[in-house]
Amino acid sequence: MIKQYRVLRLVLGDQLNESHSWLRQTADDVLYVLMEIRSETDYTRHHIQKVTGFFLAMRLFADRLRELGHEVHYFTLDDPENTHQFAGNCALLAQRHGCTSMEYQEPDEWRVHMDLKQLAQHAPIPVQCVSTEHFYTDRDTLQKMFPGNKKYLMEHFYRKMRQSHRVLMDEDGKTPYSGRWNYDAENRNKLPSNQPIPPAPVFFRDVHALVAMIQQAGVVTMGTVLPERFNWPVTRAESLDLLEHFIQIRLRFFGKYQDALTSRDWVLFHSRLSFSLNIKLISPREVVQRCLEIFYQKGPEFIALADLEGFIRQILGWREFVRGVYWAEMPHYAALNVLEHTAPLPQWFWTGDTKMQCLRHTIKQSLERAYAHHIQRLMVTGNFSLLLGVHPDEVDAWYLGIYMDAVEWVEMPNTRGMSQYADGGIVGTKPYVSSANYIHKMSDYCTSCHYNKSERYGPKACPFNALYWSFYHRHADRFRNNPRVGQVYSIWNKMAPDEQQSILKHGQWVQKNIHQL
Repeated sequence: MIKQYRVLRLVLGDQLNESHSWLRQTADDVLYVLMEIRSETDYTRHHIQKVTGFFLAMRLFADRLRELGHEVHYFTLDDPENTHQFAGNCALLAQRHGCTSMEYQEPDEWRVHMDLKQLAQHAPIPVQCVSTEHFYTDRDTLQKMFPGNKKYLMEHFYRKMRQSHRVLMDEDGKTPYSGRWNYDAENRNKLPSNQPIPPAPVFFRDVHALVAMIQQAGVVTMGTVLPERFNWPVTRAESLDLLEHFIQIRLRFFGKYQDALTSRDWVLFHSRLSFSLNIKLISPREVVQRCLEIFYQKGPEFIALADLEGFIRQILGWREFVRGVYWAEMPHYAALNVLEHTAPLPQWFWTGDTKMQCLRHTIKQSLERAYAHHIQRLMVTGNFSLLLGVHPDEVDAWYLGIYMDAVEWVEMPNTRGMSQYADGGIVGTKPYVSSANYIHKMSDYCTSCHYNKSERYGPKACPFNALYWSFYHRHADRFRNNPRVGQVYSIWNKMAPDEQQSILKHGQWVQKNIHQL
């Protein structure tokens, strides 16, 4: 006899939250469902480690729910009953088990939000949506903070968050601890050549069978994976271990070197917690609280305030801020392209086969590790894409697919907004572009590069230089009066006309010969 259930509860692949109120009590009339479906693997071309990591974490979470006494149905990718759609699989289970209602948690992506909204409208049984209980904020918190205003100010939002949640605040709840809100000026150091970098913790698992299933199903992926050494935390326990490692070993150097670029190591002093956070194995609140606990226990001699604040700003500030932008501006945000860029992404973004050392290292690392830290993304691959004039749709798709932690609510505002300025300044107040000078200042890439960081044109000139000046020349009407980039035009206007023309001519050559670089 087929068991009957009163309630069907859908758990998405990025909702692996063991602390959710759904799970506080077991009930034999509630069935939880998780599913590996092609509508999720195929909406963009994902990194093989990303697909593997999501599926592995989901399977282990399903096992954990069963250990806790919950009833679970799990659709694997190769299950012959799998319809590969949320609605189809839920309808199948609801009918089979006589469910009289269904529940799901708020999706974080617009695409899934619309899928489940349609499911609820057409389902023959009542369907309820509940909170994920993960974020500090609600979807509409940012909108309410800036009513009728498209210029959302991250610093204002961050200060309000600090006050609301009493994070690094004095007893009055209004004054920041130590009297300063922000230590960003102390967070921009180049990594010294003699700075030791601790080894990253490993979480090796054998995923041969899972990778084989994904490949046999015909899922199109990118990047590589070592099936016997899959190295990402995929359980809550592993994620908490990684958090503790970061706080005890890496956090004391995070702020100083969070913007540093180097070919010496792939993790540096970053936490690598974003995948665990984004699939909700751990929460931002517990990450922040644990950091504060250690800081107050061991003091600034163990973790300097600048390092602590720099990390908390990423979690309590930026992460919540970009989520607010996403929900305030979707769905039209996904089509914004105010600079009218149309160039294709260079083919070597899929291989890393370029003579530019910074791009070669960052792209090959991304393909091998499904990871790059935020300055590699913003000021190397993102910077180059913006200078080149790549269509933001192509940049979006690449970032969404290649990175382990890339889910659209966080990827899109960072890429289309912060990185590509396609939103016209909703997220950033200026385009984040640079010549080779910044990359040399923050990295060791230029010392081993085929190109010369100091030359603006000629066969050995770093392509960033001509593209940089060409970008600002091309968009002068938009940016010349922007107070944050006014100095750029002052320098440009002082150049001799012949120098300007040589730079612009080389910029055109770079754009036409991009696949040879």
